[in-house]
Amino acid sequence: MTGDYKFLNEIDSPEDLKKLDLEDLSNVSKELRQFIIDVLSNNPGHFGASLGVVELTVALHYVFKAPYDKLVWDVGHQAYGHKILTGRRDEFHTNRKYKGISGFPKPSESEYDAFGVGHSSTSISAALGMAVAAKQNGEDDRQVVAIIGDGSLTAGMAFEGLNNAGIENSNLLVILNDNNMAIDPNVGAMKEYLLDITTSRTYNKVKSDVWNFLGRMSKLIPDARRYAQKIENALKSLLLKQSNMFESLNFRYFGPVDGHDVIHLSRVLEDLKHIEGPKLLHVITTKGKGFKQAEINQTAFHSPGIFNKETGEILKIKSAKPQPPKLQDVFGETVLELAKTNKDIIGITPAMPTGSSLKIMMDQLPDRSFDVGISEQHAVTFSAGLAIQGMRPFCNIYSTFMQRAYDQVIHDVAIQNLNVVLCLDRGGLVGDDGATHHGVFDLAYMRTVPNMIVSAPMDESELRNMMYTAQLKEHGPFSIRYPRGRGVSSDWKKEFTEIEIGKGRVLKEGNDLAILTIGNTGLLAKEAIEKLEKENYSIAHYDLRFVKPIDENLLHTVFKKFKYIITVEDGVIKGGFGSAIVEFMCDNVYTSVVKRLGVPDKFIEHGTQQELYKECGFDVDGIIKEVKGLVKKRVLSQVS
Repeated sequence: MTGDYKFLNEIDSPEDLKKLDLEDLSNVSKELRQFIIDVLSNNPGHFGASLGVVELTVALHYVFKAPYDKLVWDVGHQAYGHKILTGRRDEFHTNRKYKGISGFPKPSESEYDAFGVGHSSTSISAALGMAVAAKQNGEDDRQVVAIIGDGSLTAGMAFEGLNNAGIENSNLLVILNDNNMAIDPNVGAMKEYLLDITTSRTYNKVKSDVWNFLGRMSKLIPDARRYAQKIENALKSLLLKQSNMFESLNFRYFGPVDGHDVIHLSRVLEDLKHIEGPKLLHVITTKGKGFKQAEINQTAFHSPGIFNKETGEILKIKSAKPQPPKLQDVFGETVLELAKTNKDIIGITPAMPTGSSLKIMMDQLPDRSFDVGISEQHAVTFSAGLAIQGMRPFCNIYSTFMQRAYDQVIHDVAIQNLNVVLCLDRGGLVGDDGATHHGVFDLAYMRTVPNMIVSAPMDESELRNMMYTAQLKEHGPFSIRYPRGRGVSSDWKKEFTEIEIGKGRVLKEGNDLAILTIGNTGLLAKEAIEKLEKENYSIAHYDLRFVKPIDENLLHTVFKKFKYIITVEDGVIKGGFGSAIVEFMCDNVYTSVVKRLGVPDKFIEHGTQQELYKECGFDVDGIIKEVKGLVKKRVLSQVS
């Protein structure tokens, strides 16, 4: 490792950190923050969140005995400092790269990663399970800590965990990292509630003074702090407008405290180790702390890509010709365009206005677009409530996060056959975020739901037309999935065309065999076919566009003509698009040979999209290889 890191160079595990004096922790924090800046400026990752918890991370590893004590990071965006201090400093430059370390905590990677994360709001439930297990095993000295952000606290699962933890006398500490940010600024009543707590200076000063006094008095009066709860309750009734929510759930509440004072944090955490039962420490931090531009523009620096660490300029790849749009921007601009002509359209997103580009609509039509916080289940049922009253909600949720609202899709939308348009961004293999974020299951899980239309447009023009089609008539539940990344043309804003529901299209006629594609894999197949044509192969290409209802007329034509067929999808092949084709073949007693290409039955790790397409065998070269193999088999069968 290069750079002037006097302390950090000597820390290969938390045990090395514990050898330092308490006063040295400020210098460790400075070096750790600079190391993260140095590495991430050239190796993109989740930047602002990790900078914001540098001091908290140092204090946690200084006070607790990981891996025996369990540190459970919620989501994991903020765990880079944790990784660096737990033996992964010298390989941190491989973070999020193919075959490198994961961008999220991962138990198979390190014993210090107590729980695998990536989705929000799971830490309290997981930590409670660990705390109860420790109690069952007689490990009364084991400490379990959940570190959760105020953004993640908006999700229902976090409340479920708090509610359950409050009745368990387990050794659980919840650290609320309050920076008023998720990826975008936080929204909702919880945000306002935490603001009330942090701004009630009188309550917090008096409470702190009383707590310190009782600590000194405990030398004279054993267990003096046991009486602190009664005093705090009296303070709340006198000085706060409302009761402390956390204490109403039987948590001992401490704070708020400065999350960037590493020495004070360490002392507070050391004190909390000796208090039994569920506790919550409210820590105030600044996302992007220590890097001016990240503090000012926290959304952009959540995951900024490559940037100049001296000036803070985010470096963009410059091109001489106009770039195709990001598909998320196609969604954002199209939903706004449609909303201007259809007053019933409402936009909804769970905490991803920038990532989904719904912010484009929010800026111009704020009364008809809603960021509901990290709450996918609520987003879907909220959409259902709008739809049953005649609105036409466009609910935009990343494919991987839609998994969290599957029951609501079935129970609240599909059973009632409501006109909810579910726009699934980041469908397919998303790249560097890895297994927790790949949106590879939606084609399979959506096609099992009655009343559901399941579509996947091939490019940005098809996406626009699919969105236009979805709001024209009362179609019932309508799922539209599209991948992360850019489209194919900078000339994409054209007049809308209605797409016939369940109607595929013939992109190219051919004689050797047929390739059937869904969504963006059509572009991969198109490129493969163009290369094969130069070698005199004659390949037919069909873009089905819909997995459900599937174009049976087109499929009858295909199966009557072709003995060998390849299906390609950017999703799991178990139960997905290829399975739908095979089911059709069996139901109609055809005897063709169908080769399915897609994501195999395993969890795919991180890497670029192209690296992962290749690993799964449906990149351009993989398609070409399968075509040549099947054509050779066809020729041999004809000869025999």
